[in-house]
Amino acid sequence: MGALVNVHAHSESGGLLEATPEQLDRHFAVNARATSLLCAEFARHFNGEHGAGRIVNFTSAPPLAGELAYAASKGALEWVTLSAAAELAPRGITVNAVDPGPTDTGWMSREVRERIESEMPLGRLGRPQDSAALVAFLCSSEGGWITGQVIHCDGGWSSAQTLRFGRELQSGR
Repeated sequence: MGALVNVHAHSESGGLLEATPEQLDRHFAVNARATSLLCAEFARHFNGEHGAGRIVNFTSAPPLAGELAYAASKGALEWVTLSAAAELAPRGITVNAVDPGPTDTGWMSREVRERIESEMPLGRLGRPQDSAALVAFLCSSEGGWITGQVIHCDGGWSSAQTLRFGRELQSGR
């Protein structure tokens, strides 16, 4: 069994009014195009006879204001994942995406860390090992029945953001 895990990402700030064609191109080149090409090259080595293959792509949700190119390219990656899952299943390859949510990998300032941590339903930021455990499962023989899924391994972050947005709508904000 072979596995491909695509964890790369490109992110620059820029909302709808600030995004340039070059910025959009950079995001799509890394977040959607490169992943598609890597998945295709990986899949060429499987024809259903050599055991199962596993592909796990990392995505991100929900889209954030001021992150148009990043959000759009990660949205495209989710559709790449779903399309690839359907196309590659006959070759014995499962394809899934993992949304790790806010994960403490050193990119956050102290202020950002504290703000996000205060909004986390489980009371802490994600750690790399949280997503790694899910990836290990998806890449194992036990994960062989799961394909075409976008799994939010985010400590409840996406659910909390949806709930918060719903409350804001109800209150008229």
